[in-house]
Amino acid sequence: MKKTIAIAAFCTLTLSCTGNSPLNGGRANGGDTTSVAPERHLSLLIAGDLMQHEPQIKAARRADGSYNYDECFSRVKNEIERADVAIANFEVTLGGPPYRGYPQFSAPDEYLNACLKAGFDIMLTANNHCLDSYQRGLERTIHVMDSLHVSHLGTYVNPQERQRQYPFLLEQNGIRVVLLNFTYGTNGLKVKEPNVVNYMDTTEIARDIVKARTTMNPDVMIAIPHWGIEYQTLPSKEQRMIAQWLLDHGVDHVIGGHPHVAQPLELLNGGRNLVAYSLGNFISNQSKPNTYGGYMVRMEFTKNDSTTVLSHSGYSIYWVSRPADTGNRHNYRVLPIDEPDSALTPTERTKRNTIRAAMRQLFEKNNKGGIKEYIFK
Repeated sequence: MKKTIAIAAFCTLTLSCTGNSPLNGGRANGGDTTSVAPERHLSLLIAGDLMQHEPQIKAARRADGSYNYDECFSRVKNEIERADVAIANFEVTLGGPPYRGYPQFSAPDEYLNACLKAGFDIMLTANNHCLDSYQRGLERTIHVMDSLHVSHLGTYVNPQERQRQYPFLLEQNGIRVVLLNFTYGTNGLKVKEPNVVNYMDTTEIARDIVKARTTMNPDVMIAIPHWGIEYQTLPSKEQRMIAQWLLDHGVDHVIGGHPHVAQPLELLNGGRNLVAYSLGNFISNQSKPNTYGGYMVRMEFTKNDSTTVLSHSGYSIYWVSRPADTGNRHNYRVLPIDEPDSALTPTERTKRNTIRAAMRQLFEKNNKGGIKEYIFK
């Protein structure tokens, strides 16, 4: 099912959610009757790293030279589509052939199509691999996304496009959400003018927050940083410091990625602010401990008049089965963490049980604020 979402470009933004209008509780035509805006709801789902290593590319290749990834997301598609808006970190470039995996990713265009068919609406592109195919790859990735009408943020062809499109404003169900996306670095590769990559520069981020708060009238602001130390299941001191800095400067929620493993979640300030330090990989060929699973964050917002609150939040964990785990399947698959044993091979059951136990133990010990796991089938 194709979702319809409204993306408001900064340069053409004309709607306002404040002011003395009937919709917002103001008086109509000078009368004495105050109309109350109906309660509004918005659900967001945010997922981790959409990786594409060489074995994944080979597994998706068909005899006619095309690539098919449909099986990869078939078991999680319904959960992704259940959200009003679904967001993920697109951690490859669409640099064109020859396609390649680590250390400098260039995925087939069909991979993006599969992510869209799975239900993702918005792609994050500020990550340490966004320059893997150099200037051509950054620009081609943006061009392909634009040609498919895919909303994206984090990298830009030039400063003018960044000025026009960033901060990213999503308006859906009468709720306005600003998204920020930036990366700690790009693996030593330098962005070439006029291209722009959003780096984790607090001076620049502070300007972006002020711009969003003063000109976009957001109900919610979410920062999605690419940060942290790879393969570490606990956040670094720097992650904690930056998360607090973001909250102190007006961001409402922080949902991070990059370590390729899951890190804990915290509901802070009486549940008003959510910090998820790392979602982990969504799909990859990585096999180090804890890298073949992760979690999706679901956030539900409720707006009454001019007040918007995080009315519910939770996380769902999943894991990735590889062709080698099954012996008879061709492609990689993202599976619910409680996929029935009857649907799995002995090897799959062992891997699923291992990652499930590790993640649940991590969260039980380190999560704060009472955020709970939810199960999807």
